Amino acid sequence: MIISAFPYLAILLVTAGALKFFESKSQLKIFDVLPAIVILYFSVMLMSTFGVWQQTDEINTVYKALKTNILPAMIFLMLLNADLRQIKKLGAKIIFAFITASITIGIAFVVAYALFLPMLEAGSWKTFAALSGSWMGGTGNMAAIQLALNVPDNSMGYTLLIDSIDYAIWVMLLLSLVPYSQRFDRWIGTNSDKLDEISAKLSEQKQDAKGDQSASLLFLLGLALAVSAVTQYFAQMLPTSAFFTTTTWTVLIVTIIGVLCAMTPLSKLFGATEISNIMLYLIVALIASRANFAELTEAPMYILMGLVILAIHGVLMVIAAKLFKFDLFTCGIASLANIGGVASAPILAAAYSRALIPVGVLMALLGYIVGTGGGLLVGKVLSLL
Repeated sequence: MIISAFPYLAILLVTAGALKFFESKSQLKIFDVLPAIVILYFSVMLMSTFGVWQQTDEINTVYKALKTNILPAMIFLMLLNADLRQIKKLGAKIIFAFITASITIGIAFVVAYALFLPMLEAGSWKTFAALSGSWMGGTGNMAAIQLALNVPDNSMGYTLLIDSIDYAIWVMLLLSLVPYSQRFDRWIGTNSDKLDEISAKLSEQKQDAKGDQSASLLFLLGLALAVSAVTQYFAQMLPTSAFFTTTTWTVLIVTIIGVLCAMTPLSKLFGATEISNIMLYLIVALIASRANFAELTEAPMYILMGLVILAIHGVLMVIAAKLFKFDLFTCGIASLANIGGVASAPILAAAYSRALIPVGVLMALLGYIVGTGGGLLVGKVLSLL
């Protein structure tokens, strides 16, 4: 049994690294359904269940310090790619479709939570607030909300379970609808002729990878940690409440700083994506290290509730498509940019046309910006129920 911090961190990182490496080199179909980060969560959770490590004072101290300080740094780096000037090139209609998808997801969470409320445990609204952050942005937003609302690590098992199983079903459904796009568009009374024009306008964001890349990596790592320290310092000076804790303020402030810095030359430096992904894997592993399979006693109900959320969202998006003349591509990519993020939105875009891949990428990056705030707003509404 591990009782000190160094081997505890070592086993978390080697597990994360091995799974990510195997995903990148392997052709196994399981990674299309369960990404490495999801498998990581349940692998570490399994080790925790069998008591591979003990929650000693040393391990608890390192766990809390890393999780609290790395997450703001990760959010900052994650947002450096989300340049609002690039996103603006998508055009008003596509951006409006994305916002519509975000709103319908929020509504779906509120309706489904109200329906299932008698069967849910007290405080379960925090679990679904974290999930809504993921389904409006990505796993990084989910982790941010988990920290901001102090969601119990054990509850995150439900979040990851829904996020993997129900998300996979939703991706398969949207991909299966691609051949019916023209029929859907005729029913709506619109077409997607302008999408190729929009895609042609999008200039590719290229990072400056010339010279010594280690210099850029080291600078961005140091800058991200400094931003984390500064935002936490100033967040302590702001007024707090039961909902707006110091951590909530930290997450919101670092989000604003990240969005602003994305419009500076910092966004062109190499390494922001690479470092933020490493931090994300470490954070997910840390969360999983406190979870236990024995406590996932209500998994089927949570999975069912996730499907209900997606069904409500889907119906509302069809209604919105009829009202605002969204073609099937715009509906699908707006939905998946929220729910799937950068990992899957470009795949759906490519299923229509490879020329549309930049549309999927930029819409998913927009999710990084709105996911944390949107998830916190949904959480506030759910807490009132």
